[in-house]
Amino acid sequence: MDGAAELLFYVNGRKVTEKNVDPETMLLPYLRKKHILFFAALRFTGTKYGCGGGGCGACTVMISRYNPITKRIRHYPANACLIPICSLYGAAVTTVEGIGSTKTRIHPVQERIAKCHGTQCGFCTPGMVMSIYTLLRNHPEPTLDQLTDALGGNLCRCTGYRPIIDACKTFCKTSGCCQSKENGVCCLNEGINELQEFEERNKTSLKLFSEEQFLPLDPTQELIFPPELMIMAEKRPQQTRVFGGERMTWISPVTLRELLEAKVKYPQAPVVMGNTSIGPEVKFKGAFHPVVISPDRIEELNVVIYAFNGLTLGAGLSLSQVKDILAEAILKLPEEKTQTYHALLKHLGTLAGTQIRSMASLGGHIVSRHLDSDLNPLLAVGNCTLNLLSKGGERQIPLNEQFLRKCPSADLKPEEILISVNIPYSRKWEFVSAFRQAQRQQNALAVVNSGMRVFFGEGDGIIRELSISYGGVGPTTICTKNSCQKLIGRRWNEEMLDAACRLVLQEACLPGSAPGGKVEFKRTLIISFLFKFYLEVSQILKRMDPVHYPSLADKYESALEDLHSRHHWSTFKYQNVDPKQLPEDPVGHPIVHLSSIKHATGEAVYCDDMPAVDGELFLTFVTSSRAHAKIVSIDLSEALSLPGVVDVVTEEHLRGVNSFCFLSKPEKFLGSEEVFCVGQLVCAVIADSEIQAKRAAKRVKIVYQDLEPVILTIEEAIQHNSFFEQERKLEYGNVDEAFKVVDQILEGEIRMGGQEHFYMETQSMLAVPRREDQEMDLYVSTQGPKSIQDIVASVLQLPANKIMCHVKRVGGSFGGKAIKTGIMAAITAFAANKHGRAVRCILERGEDMLITGGRHPYLGKYKAGFMNDGRILALDMEHYSNGGNSLDESLLVMEMGLLKMDNAYKFPNLRGRAWACRTNLPSNTALRGFGFPQSGLITESCIMEVAAKCGLSPEKVRMINMYKEIDQTPYKQEINAKNLIQCWKECMAVSSYSLRKAAVEKFNSENFWKKKGLAVVPLKYPVGLGSRAAGQAGALVHIYLDGSVLVTHGGIEMGQGVHTKMIQVASRELKMPLSNVHLRGTSTETVPNTNISGGSVVADLNGLAVKDACQTLLKRLEPIISKNPRGTWKDWAQAAFDESISLSATGYFRGYESNMNWETGEGHPFEYFVYGAACSEVEIDCLTGAHKNIRTDIVMDVGCSLNPALDIGQIEGAFIQGMGLYTIEELNYSPQGVLYTRGPDQYKIPTICDIPTELHISFLPPSQNSNTLYSSKGLGESGIFLGCSVFFAIHEAVNAARRERGLFGPLQLHSPLTPEKIRMACEDKFTKMIPRDKPGSCVPWNVPI
Repeated sequence: MDGAAELLFYVNGRKVTEKNVDPETMLLPYLRKKHILFFAALRFTGTKYGCGGGGCGACTVMISRYNPITKRIRHYPANACLIPICSLYGAAVTTVEGIGSTKTRIHPVQERIAKCHGTQCGFCTPGMVMSIYTLLRNHPEPTLDQLTDALGGNLCRCTGYRPIIDACKTFCKTSGCCQSKENGVCCLNEGINELQEFEERNKTSLKLFSEEQFLPLDPTQELIFPPELMIMAEKRPQQTRVFGGERMTWISPVTLRELLEAKVKYPQAPVVMGNTSIGPEVKFKGAFHPVVISPDRIEELNVVIYAFNGLTLGAGLSLSQVKDILAEAILKLPEEKTQTYHALLKHLGTLAGTQIRSMASLGGHIVSRHLDSDLNPLLAVGNCTLNLLSKGGERQIPLNEQFLRKCPSADLKPEEILISVNIPYSRKWEFVSAFRQAQRQQNALAVVNSGMRVFFGEGDGIIRELSISYGGVGPTTICTKNSCQKLIGRRWNEEMLDAACRLVLQEACLPGSAPGGKVEFKRTLIISFLFKFYLEVSQILKRMDPVHYPSLADKYESALEDLHSRHHWSTFKYQNVDPKQLPEDPVGHPIVHLSSIKHATGEAVYCDDMPAVDGELFLTFVTSSRAHAKIVSIDLSEALSLPGVVDVVTEEHLRGVNSFCFLSKPEKFLGSEEVFCVGQLVCAVIADSEIQAKRAAKRVKIVYQDLEPVILTIEEAIQHNSFFEQERKLEYGNVDEAFKVVDQILEGEIRMGGQEHFYMETQSMLAVPRREDQEMDLYVSTQGPKSIQDIVASVLQLPANKIMCHVKRVGGSFGGKAIKTGIMAAITAFAANKHGRAVRCILERGEDMLITGGRHPYLGKYKAGFMNDGRILALDMEHYSNGGNSLDESLLVMEMGLLKMDNAYKFPNLRGRAWACRTNLPSNTALRGFGFPQSGLITESCIMEVAAKCGLSPEKVRMINMYKEIDQTPYKQEINAKNLIQCWKECMAVSSYSLRKAAVEKFNSENFWKKKGLAVVPLKYPVGLGSRAAGQAGALVHIYLDGSVLVTHGGIEMGQGVHTKMIQVASRELKMPLSNVHLRGTSTETVPNTNISGGSVVADLNGLAVKDACQTLLKRLEPIISKNPRGTWKDWAQAAFDESISLSATGYFRGYESNMNWETGEGHPFEYFVYGAACSEVEIDCLTGAHKNIRTDIVMDVGCSLNPALDIGQIEGAFIQGMGLYTIEELNYSPQGVLYTRGPDQYKIPTICDIPTELHISFLPPSQNSNTLYSSKGLGESGIFLGCSVFFAIHEAVNAARRERGLFGPLQLHSPLTPEKIRMACEDKFTKMIPRDKPGSCVPWNVPI
């Protein structure tokens, strides 16, 4: 094995050679940090770090390889974070920079995603671009299915995906039609679901972009595959390549013989093809392999043989290739032979994302034997055979339960490799099916999956063979062999089904403390899948022999249909600009996001994209592993002894400056005596590289002594009286007296889980000390540069004028980049100051989720007194929030929740009390909506229960209790609810609510196992910050002598488009083109004392400051302009300069009037109210708990929109985030307080497959408000609450299922309404059949928080 001395591959058309390559290096850090030949000045930072485990798609690149046998080039998308660079020999890598840039030409994909408003924060955009680009390289005119499939592995937290789909559709050969809506009526048939009066006003527009202006896609203009790599592949000498690093050796055999020799020499070395299994184990579980064997294009591992007994597939084929091969086989072969192939294809459609499927190999997937493997249960029931090879010869072993359990007698021997897999053809009267249920429809590991096969031999319906396997219910795939054996010889009927359910439940036994939790759900799925299989086979038998087999009941047939979304389509109605408005005035127009093209080309610079500073160090935090403990000792010696480690900062170093008072209570930075949660910062390791810092952090030895109590839940906090402050109380009317006169009283409660921010860019900061005067520059991904400046100045004991914080843009924030960011920035700055060197700190996704906290979990209790007509006369509410271990913003969140608890309803007598619970969890903090998504849900749940008690529809109870025009809030602020009523009425009309409700009821009466639900929810979202000081804003505007303008303001660009809106403001005020105005970023150097960006008011407040500065300048320049009214800005600027008139002005806004007296319960905390309504329709599968979002209609009162494209983006992005909050986003903690859900593999945010099939958004006509910026309204947060319309639609569907099963009692469903909760609420014979664990009989895997 004389290894080649160098690695050779291409990046963006340029050759790269590496002589001393480290096999542990992944492509992502290599592209982002490496200075390589030809690219010394160009680091490829467009490829982003999002999770490090292949779960988010931010690092997607295109890999191209030439096959000298087929003479074809294969292009496929891949996750750069999982690709070892050693595996790239002879490959061509294309990054987002390689397909187009603003310096050369932009690619049509980049242009369209930008101009269709498909970017907000822009951090995920390069990955999206590369996924679409790769698809177009293979399919220049793709179908919509191919496009949505291509984006299934890419996450976006900002946009809600709809504009990205719109951009994709422009490449499809379609008419622009919805392609078969749920109701079967074509969208091109005008007038459907229109509100005539709304249209007649001629106040609405429908298109946000113009396709006619797009660059055409020309496949001939793409980068060619490097001819050198083709020649190399054709003529290369066949010899093994060996790359040796400090700790690892990488062996790449190129022939089968060399592969077998390597396996003899290194029998324990894993064989790695795509690194999708070994890679995450190394990164997240600490696995280490000193030798790795990675076969490179060995022909025998890629065979496709149609043999007499089945299809033989090479173990080296990727899962994407297997998918294509099986699809082809299904077309070629008779249907009766392809049962197993159909089932495999079904699972391959949802398994991971396209990137992982393109990298992962069939052999790797099989041999890894993950307990939740989707393919192994099917391959096991399909009687597949594994073809093995070693130096000793060939042998075959069955892929059976013994193999899956890794029994030595049935497993590969250390020196053997898996060459290929034989998947037998199915036979006549043989049926194979696949089932799975996950937290999310696609790209999510299954909670339970299953493969099932039955063979009848002939048409007599007697079972000859039966095989049932399950994944996710044990440490390995479970094959229920004994149960199947007992059922052979039985007839395929309901008696057999009943016996089968009881047998498999006994054999696939799941203990109450099983890893992964959801135990009763899993038990139910085991038999629900079996029932689905029974129905499927029964239906086919009936079709094959209608005489002998009875028909399924019509109501049961729906159980067999999958909940697959049809093609997405959407409509928008936004306001036309005033006809009197000047044509060049950009306000009110759908201007694209200022940075959208740079987002799409990868040229937009985020914190970690900044080049390394000379002598830069890297900081990694060491966090507590205990929820409540005394620290007995910290041993740093082993960490400090590692090469490259410079220091470990502990509480000792920060003596006297180890805390900072953010709001009302000091927050501690590092803990060295006692820790109060898992994830609390203990110390920080500083080293000269990220790798060394992380290795050293693992070697810090901390000895703990556990302390009691460990309080995790709200209930435990109440039990231990563990609260941060006295209760907050808001009371209106006389609640106690009102209870005496009502017809009915009910009491109820609802729990709501927390939510992770999941901003795509993790916490990032760079502290750069200057050489003189103790100055320091901080580059931080934060919402609050002033608070960073203040906290760092405090820690360094310097005046604030020495510390400058700069923010160009933030890759998503949602409230999560404020207080915790300040703490980490302070420690980073301290280290930089101490060592006089720049220090960078970038959290990994898992660290970020562990340390930073998120939305507060809530427990809401209510007591409602109401009349029989649905009028609620008295409402007494109790709110408990889980604040975590320190106060953070919990008090403010709780107060806002109380102030907004009425939502859209006038309750004449209302009392709300709230407590923030102190627990041993990481501190929870601000998250979009700031308390309202929780308090609003509690109120709406109460409304639902009142409606049920009165026998009325929820919408009637909502309407009768809604605010009526001029009214008063519980804190005695006047309100005009005219637009609330209008939103409600128009939402009911545009959604065709009454017609569709009747259609839903008809569907439900005809289908037993599928149910639909329809819900409409109103919204009143008060906007304001609670104090005038919190609403101050500043701006600085310069006019240069060439007539160009530079604008700076105090707001942070987090994706919401505030910089774009500020340029629109400057353009309008100065009456100059947008192209004349530039905005560099936000800095404490230019605008001091800025408030944290949040609360939906960033554009309002800063826009008024920019407007003020521009008006000051115009006033100064009035005499100049009046002398030369036809002059240009260049003329006027020069003339002003010549007359010594200042061309620079500051702008200032004092903030809106805002006050609240909690003693009296009165105040004017809010400036205005955003009104809206959303109607959502869902369909649920009662057997699995899956749900599909069919359609959502949203009507919003936005005042006068500054930029309809950005405002629609905020509304739909918030709605999808809210939909995730209320349905699939679930945080899991161990009984010891350890967060399990630390990345996209465990924590599921919505993907492109989760958004409503139809989404329609309408704005009310413009309405005036003299106090706000051009009568606009802030829309960043309000839309998140509308996501609960999906929650209540599911609630209605579940209720329909329960009523049909004779369950009429009150239904209390908690949030998030996951598949588990949906399934278990749809009680039936299967939920009754499963064994239940007695409370206290076992320690559960997780604790509901």
